[in-house]
Amino acid sequence: MNILDRYHAMDYGPAPEARNEADAWLAARDFGKALFIDGAWKAASGGKTFETSEPSSGKLLAKISDASAADIDAAVAAATKALPKWSASSGYQRAKVLYAIGRAMQRHQRLFAVLETIDNGKPIRESRDIDVPLAIRHFIHHAGWAQALDKDFPGHKGVGVVGQIIPWNFPLLMLAWKIAPALAAGCTVVLKPAEFTPLTAILFAEICERAGVPKGVVNIVQGGPEAGAAIVNHPGIQKIAFTGSSEVGKIIRKATAGSGKKLSLELGGKSAFIVFEDADLDSAVEGLVDGIWFNQGQVCCAGSRLLVQEGIAEALIAKVKTRMSRLRVGSPLDKNTDIGPLIDITQLDRVKGLVAEGAKQGAVCWQPDAALPSSGYYHLPTLATGVSPANILAQEEVFGPVLATMTFRNTEEAIELANNTRYGLAASVWSENVNLALHVAPQLKAGVVWVNGTNMFDAACGFGGYRESGFGREGGREGMFEYLAAKLPLGPVIKAATVSAQPVEQADGLAIDRTAKLFIGGKQVRPDGNYSLAVATAKGKLAGEVGLGSRKDIRDAVSAARGAKAWPEATAYNRSQVLYYLAENLSGRTDEFAARLVQLTGVTAKAAREEVEQSIERLFLYAGLADKFEGRVHQPPARAVTLALHEPVGVVGIVAPDASPLLGLISLIAPALAMGNTVVAVPSERYPLLATDLYQVIEYSDVPAGAINIVTGRSAELAGVLAKHDDVDGLWVFADAETCARAEAESIGNLKRVWSGNGRSLDWASDEAAGDAFLRRAIEVKNVWVPYGD
Repeated sequence: MNILDRYHAMDYGPAPEARNEADAWLAARDFGKALFIDGAWKAASGGKTFETSEPSSGKLLAKISDASAADIDAAVAAATKALPKWSASSGYQRAKVLYAIGRAMQRHQRLFAVLETIDNGKPIRESRDIDVPLAIRHFIHHAGWAQALDKDFPGHKGVGVVGQIIPWNFPLLMLAWKIAPALAAGCTVVLKPAEFTPLTAILFAEICERAGVPKGVVNIVQGGPEAGAAIVNHPGIQKIAFTGSSEVGKIIRKATAGSGKKLSLELGGKSAFIVFEDADLDSAVEGLVDGIWFNQGQVCCAGSRLLVQEGIAEALIAKVKTRMSRLRVGSPLDKNTDIGPLIDITQLDRVKGLVAEGAKQGAVCWQPDAALPSSGYYHLPTLATGVSPANILAQEEVFGPVLATMTFRNTEEAIELANNTRYGLAASVWSENVNLALHVAPQLKAGVVWVNGTNMFDAACGFGGYRESGFGREGGREGMFEYLAAKLPLGPVIKAATVSAQPVEQADGLAIDRTAKLFIGGKQVRPDGNYSLAVATAKGKLAGEVGLGSRKDIRDAVSAARGAKAWPEATAYNRSQVLYYLAENLSGRTDEFAARLVQLTGVTAKAAREEVEQSIERLFLYAGLADKFEGRVHQPPARAVTLALHEPVGVVGIVAPDASPLLGLISLIAPALAMGNTVVAVPSERYPLLATDLYQVIEYSDVPAGAINIVTGRSAELAGVLAKHDDVDGLWVFADAETCARAEAESIGNLKRVWSGNGRSLDWASDEAAGDAFLRRAIEVKNVWVPYGD
C-alpha cells in the first residue's frame, strides 16, 4: 500500500472534548434553587421541579426549579423595582456592565460551549466556534449602543420591564440576542429559558453576579408553560420578546391583544436554498451542509427547501448524496461529529412522522448507509426528491435534518416557488452572477437573504422575518428599536361608535341628490350590498350618503391593492412626484375642503383651513422623504457587507380616526404610500365625505389604479374584516379600545403587523405625529448578505 492508498483509507478517529469541568459544575450546584430573582438564587415557591436530560444518551442531567405564577410575580416585582435606577443610569454605566458580561463570558467560554453541547446535543464545534463567540459579540456590540442611544435614537427611551421567552435550539445565543439590547436600552428583564435547555442560562446568571449587574435588572426564571403564560399575561410587563414556533407566537399575539404591550416575534421558517445553473456547485453543497444540517436542522432559518435549476439538478443531487454519505453522525462532544442528536424523543418522533408522510405524498426519501449510535435521539440526514410544492415536506417546518428538493426552469419560477410558503424568515441564493443574485434577493419574501452563503449572523445586522415567521428584528439598529419607545402625542380616548336608528333631518334646499360610492381599483363603484350610510352635518342635518362597505367590498379592495404592482415597483423618486402632485391638487381645492370640514365638524373656518393646509404640508413632507428614508450598509466582522434594504410591508389596511378627519387620514395614508405600500383605507365613520371628496384629487394626480382604495362604512366591522384577511400584510387602527384589541386578536391568521392607538387618538397636528416614526411602521427591513473576496 503506497502513501496515497493509505491516505484514502484513513478515517477519522475519535476526538472527544473533555467534559470534566462541566460535570464538576453540574455536581457543585443546587438546581433545586435555580431561579435567579432580584440577584438571589431561589427555589420555586411551589417546590416543583422538572428534569433536563442529555439528548445523546437520555441520561438525567439535573432537576431544575419549575417557576410558578407567584415566582413570575416576584421576578417582575424585582425588575420593576430595579427599573428606575437602571433606566436613569448613563449610557456609559450600562456599557460598562454589558462589557463586563462579555468579558466574563470570554473567560468561561469553553465551559459555556461544553454545557451547551451536553444540554442541547449540538456538535461541540458549533457551540465552541459559533454560538458562544457570537453570544459574547452581542454583549460587547450592545455596550456601544448603550452609549450611542441619545445620539442615534433621539426622543426614545427604554420600553420598561421586558418579558423574554427563548427556545431550546440556540439557548445561549437566543439569550444574548434578547438580553443584550434590552440592557443597552435601559430595560430590565425577566427571561424564561426552554425547559429542555436551562443550563447555560443558569451559568449566565452566575456571570451576571460576577459582572456587577445590579440586583433585579436581570431575572432568569426556569419553568414550563405555566411560567411562560404568566410572563405573557403579566400586567407589569411592557414588552414581550418571543422566539419559538409560529403556533405559540399566534397564541401570544392573541393573549397580548389590547394590552398595549410591545411585541416582537421570531418564529418558524421554511427557507428556500436556490441554486442557479451558473453556481459553483461544490460551494453550494457545502452551503447546504451549513444550511440544513447545522444543529441537526433544528434551526428556524434552515435552508430546508432546495430549489435547483433543471439543467444542473442531476449533477447537484449526486454531489449532495456523496457529501451526505460522508457526514459523521455521533457524539456531539466529538470534534469530528457533523450531526448530533435531536433534542428529545418527541422531536425525533415528529421528524420521523413527517418524513413518512412526505414519502406517502410522493417524495422519494434517501438516507446514507450509516449506523446510528445505540442510545440518544439520532436521525440520519435525509434527502427528499420528487417533492411537489404541496408536499408536507415542502410546506411544514420539519425542524430536523431533512432536505426537500424541487426544480425550476427560470428565474421567475424560482422566485414563485421560493415565495410559495406561509413563512418568510430567510433564503439563500447561489449564483456566480451577482447581478442575478441581487435581482432575485429583493423579490424574495424573506427578512434575511444570503448570497452564496447561509446562516451568517452578526450583532450589527438585523435578523427577523415576514409573514408567519413573525415581526420585529433582532440585532443591529433595527433590533434596538424593539426595546425603545418614543412618546406619541396621545389625544383623547376614542369612544365606540353607536349606530343610530334616528333618521337624519333632511337638509334645506333643492340640491341634486348624490350618493358617494366606494373607491376601488381606481374607480368609483357601488357597494356590493347596495346599502348606504347617512352622514350628518354638525347641525344634525343630512350632508349626504355614502356607501356602506361590506366584507365583499374589502375583499375587492384588497384584491385591487394586491394587483397594483406599478406602485411598489415604482422608484422612490416617482412615488415622491405623485405625492407632490397630490399635495398640489389638494391645494387647489383648499376652500372646498375647508368648507366641508366646517359643515361636518362644526370647527371654525380658520381651524378648518389650518387642517387642510396641514394635510397638504404632510403630503409634502412624505413626498420629500419617499426617496430619503433609506436602508443602510452594515460591515460585519466577515468578508461580507450586509445591505439593510427598506421594503414596503405590502398591502396596508388603515382605519382612520374621527379626530381631524382629513389630517388623520392623510397622516396615515401618506407614509404608507411613500414607502411603496398599497392601501385599503376605511375613513372616519362619522365624517366619511371628506374621504369621498378626495376621489377626484386622487384620480387626476397620477396615482396608479389600486394604490389607494377607500371603503366607507362601519369602522369596527371593517377593521375586523381587514384583520382576518390573509392578503393584508399590515393594519393600522385608530378606533376605540375594543376595536383595536379585536383587530390585534383577529390578525393571527397570517400574523400581520398591527399598529393600533389602543383606543386613544393622536394630536394629528403635532410634529410628533409625522416623520420617521410613521415611516418605520411602513417598511420591512431585509438584510441581504453579500460576500466578497476570493
